[in-house]
Parts: sequence; structure tokens; C-alpha cells
Amino acid sequence: MKEHYGCEVIAVMVDVGRAGDLEVASERAMAAGAADARVIDAVDEFADEYIARVLKANALYEQKYPLVSALSRPLICKLMVDIAREYDADAVAHGCTGKGNDQVRFTLGLIAGDPDLEILAPARDWGFTRDDAIAYAARLGIPVTASKENPYSIDQNLWGRSIECGVLEDPWEAPPSDIYEMTAGYDDALDEPRSLTVTFEKGVPVALDGEDLSLRSIVERVGDIAGEHGFGRVDMVENRLIGIKSREIYESPAGLALIEAHRHLEDLVLDRPLTHFKYGVEQGYAELVYDGLWFSPLQKAFDAFIDSSQEHVSGDVRLRLHKGSCIVEGRRSESSLYSLGLATYDKGDQFSHESAAGFLDLYGLPMKVWAEREKRSSPG
Repeated sequence: MKEHYGCEVIAVMVDVGRAGDLEVASERAMAAGAADARVIDAVDEFADEYIARVLKANALYEQKYPLVSALSRPLICKLMVDIAREYDADAVAHGCTGKGNDQVRFTLGLIAGDPDLEILAPARDWGFTRDDAIAYAARLGIPVTASKENPYSIDQNLWGRSIECGVLEDPWEAPPSDIYEMTAGYDDALDEPRSLTVTFEKGVPVALDGEDLSLRSIVERVGDIAGEHGFGRVDMVENRLIGIKSREIYESPAGLALIEAHRHLEDLVLDRPLTHFKYGVEQGYAELVYDGLWFSPLQKAFDAFIDSSQEHVSGDVRLRLHKGSCIVEGRRSESSLYSLGLATYDKGDQFSHESAAGFLDLYGLPMKVWAEREKRSSPG
């Protein structure tokens, strides 16, 4: 950017979890010619304001992807705009390519923060391929982890980890075992199962095995435990926002385990119409995050509905983790709608069986009227 634009560059790195050695990152930015390098610790904000929301929404893009990278982008954009204002900058830049989803997320997030800032995308606008970027860094002596031998594009944060490129671009090719860091393979997973009890208050985890913890700490602990038991991998061909299909690998042991626990608690405390309507909102919420529309009127409306739906989503869920599986073994809540007297087939059954016949007469009436018409209109 200094070569092409002759501008002063302020490097910004936002720590949203699993950021590695931030001091080294700052030194690398300064060595590359930055006028200043700012490192922001935003892990707790990421957990409390972003992870909490997608967890309450059970948000999984295409029912699989736990929105690892997509979820961090709006927070990064918000903080980039704050620093741009602090330095009275007239432009902000990102390193996204022209084929990825992140260019959309960064553009929309930055526009929402300050529509007057110019947005630069050097890697996209200069037509850099992955090999071009690696060669450029090598020519200027900028140390990067990617190489022709290790070409993977990796992004990670508190909610999980994404891996793409290289051999993974062939959907038939099995992922190499060395790409994984957060989850053990089946053979390496612990032999003894582990049970965990997650306590929720209004849809958000607040304790683990009876110990009150911050959401950040719960995500970290559940991620570590689930990962060492081999749970939390996703291998999918997803439909990117820009219209192409892409093979993606994700690790999100905490995300997948906590969403599973949350869903089962909702099954216990939400009534049927609300549960079924929320399924559609969950899909819409996941697509909204994936599509970069976090700062939008639709997101505010979704949040209002979801927060209302979580009023009684408080209680405990017991998970059993073993050899790549995460099974809900139990759930309990003071707000439970489950009635043993109505559900049991044994002694103590309180259900009015006499009412069933009348219900079926009414419920089956449209079907009866339709069947009679079909019978009249059928030849012979």
C-alpha cells in the first residue's frame, strides 16, 4: 500500500480468541513498514455480544457451519472504524480476495460504521493469487506461515477454526490429519467418555458443572474438552454468497456442543408453535451473519424476537462426549413444559383419552371432505 498509494498505514489486529503471539504480530507489522500497529483485545466482547447471539439463535449456515469467521467480521469492522476515526484516517483496507465471502462482510460492516470512509482491497484489486501473495511476502522479507508446501488459508477465533485451499479444494480428497488443531482424530481421542453439565440463563451458558463462569471461559473449556474427545469437525461443500461452491473444513467443538445443548433445552421449555416458527428465524439469522448483514434492521428485528423467545430458556443440560460424538443425556428446567402425568403410558396417566375421539373428528374433517369429493369424482 505504501508502494502503490504513498500513504501512511496503521496496522490493526483484533484479538477475537486464539490469536497467537500478538507481540510478534505487532513486530511483523512494524517491520513491514506500518506507521503504528494497534492490537485490541476483544475476546470478551466477541463472546458476550456476538457468540451469545448466534448461540441463542442456534445459528448454523446450511445447517452445518457454525459461523466461525463470519461472526468475527462485524466486530473487527466496528473496531477498525473506531481506530480510523482516532487517527483521522480517510480510508480503511482489508486483505480479502475477489472470490471470498469476507470482502462482502468487510465492505458492508465498514460502510455501516462510517459510509464516508474509502475502502481499499489491495489483494483483490491487484489480482493477487495465493501464490502471488506468498511470493510478494517472500520478496519483501515478511515472514508468513503460508508457503507453497503449506498453502492452507486458516482463520481462527474463540468460536472455532476454518481451513481451506490446497488439497482441500478437491471435494473427493480426504482432509490430511495435520490440518486439525482443535480436535483429535478418532484414534487419538480419549478412550474414557466425559460428561458435562451446562447451565443456561435466558439462553446463555453461565456455568459448567456447577461452577459459575464467563461465557468466554465456558466456550474455552467446552472447546478443550470436546476437542480432546474428537468432537467438533465439519467437512462441507458450502454455497458461497458470491455464487460458487467451496469445500470448507471447520473445527468448532464448543460451538457445536453448546448449540446442541441449547436446542435440547429449548425442546423442554418452548411450546410447539414458537419452536417451529423459530426454526425459520434460525436459518434466516445464520444467513444474515453469513451474508454480512449484522448491522442491519433485520438483525435488530431478529434479535428482538430471539431475546423474547429465550425468556424461559434456563436450566441444565448434561452432555456426554466420547470418540467424536456429543450426546445430550439429560435436561431439566424450572420452566419445563414437560408433564409426566400427560406423557406417561403407565399408572398415573392424566391424559383425557375420551377427548381424543372428538379432537380427531374435528382435525380429520377437512381430510374427510376432500376424500369424499375424490371418491365422487373418481371413475367407477
